[in-house]
Amino acid sequence: MNNTLSSQAYNSALQLMPGGVNSPVRSFKCIGIPPVFIKKAFGSTLKDIDGNRYIDFCLSWGVSILGHAHPEIKQAVHEAVENGSSYGAPTLLETELASLIVKSTPSVEKVRLVSSGTEAVMSAIRLARAYTKRDIIIKFDGGYHGHSDMLLVKAGSGLAGETSTSSQGVPDQVVNHTVSIPFNDTNALHEVFKKYSRNIAAVILEPVPANMGVVLPQEGFLETIRRITRQYGSLLIFDEVITGFRFCFGGVQKLLGVEPDITTFGKIIGGGFPVGAYGASKEIMSLIAPEGPVYQAGTLSGNPVAVSAGIATLKLLSDEVIYSEIAQKSSRFFEKLQAIANKNSLQLNVFRNMFTLYFSKDKVNDFASAQKADHSAFAKFYIELLKEGIYLSPSGYEANFISLAHTEEELERTVKKINLYAGAKKSHNNQNNK
Repeated sequence: MNNTLSSQAYNSALQLMPGGVNSPVRSFKCIGIPPVFIKKAFGSTLKDIDGNRYIDFCLSWGVSILGHAHPEIKQAVHEAVENGSSYGAPTLLETELASLIVKSTPSVEKVRLVSSGTEAVMSAIRLARAYTKRDIIIKFDGGYHGHSDMLLVKAGSGLAGETSTSSQGVPDQVVNHTVSIPFNDTNALHEVFKKYSRNIAAVILEPVPANMGVVLPQEGFLETIRRITRQYGSLLIFDEVITGFRFCFGGVQKLLGVEPDITTFGKIIGGGFPVGAYGASKEIMSLIAPEGPVYQAGTLSGNPVAVSAGIATLKLLSDEVIYSEIAQKSSRFFEKLQAIANKNSLQLNVFRNMFTLYFSKDKVNDFASAQKADHSAFAKFYIELLKEGIYLSPSGYEANFISLAHTEEELERTVKKINLYAGAKKSHNNQNNK
């Protein structure tokens, strides 16, 4: 693989941006090589500035469920830009996107559009605290909900494997009201509610975590959280920035049968542009300014170009045939991957069209077990696949995704390459080298 231009571009970027990137995991720090710089993308493929092509399973971290540069989304964006890129005033487009979100997710009666998932979650927590008049937030180890100060406690994703699981620059007073417990641990959940009793404002989690890699909630775990939050008068926040509209038209909560009090969305609802949202019942959302006393604002919230991309995306996804097609190709792909994982004593965690391959002999059902995987082996494996033109999310703590645009031929080629390298590069030292 020729990466001369990417290496030069990275060296230039290092002089101008921290780590040469604008988001940490893009730096390939945990892989140990310079990142590839992308020039363009189409369908299920990326092309870098050296001319290398890749089958893309990162998909802009789950955004591009329909594939890159979908013609109908491009057309919607072009039409929006012709009318201007930002007004700082209401548009009919905002109402249309809000309507699509509300109609798709029964637990959401009103929604506020923002510009990122981080902003959506930050605002949702402020709302939960105002509604309950309590301070404590419960999260789960390895759960990453954006980079707002109060949630950088035992966070996964780009923070996983660092010397500290929180960030410098965050005062102790800010995180004193955040408690993190192991995922899938109902005993810890009961203990923390017993300890803090009626002071807990909310529990926040991804209903299917994807930021410690894909981890499945054990049977009854989400139902237990729902029951205990109601018992103590706390709110339940589902972070569906990744899972929203990925598996069905709406939040994954529809498939799991557990309704939260507040839901956050992002990624897919922007169709490749910066959009986030948070929503809840009319009663809870009535606290948001200007209707209520909880302040939140943003110059580019509801940006007409981004919202147009989101509307086009959700209208396409309203055809459930799309989800069926993705599910069918994913099922065949994962059946073959599971055979490879079994042969090499690896763990394949899958939910619908989302997956993580862990270099671990033991099951991964929480952050602690994800940390025990051999991330040095993953890095070596990743480099070999990259050379073969396969682009996974560049961390052993991340999810990978199947899109509508992936072809059976591409998936079959990927299976063959994974089979070739899955067993050949294991270091057997179980060290976390991120």
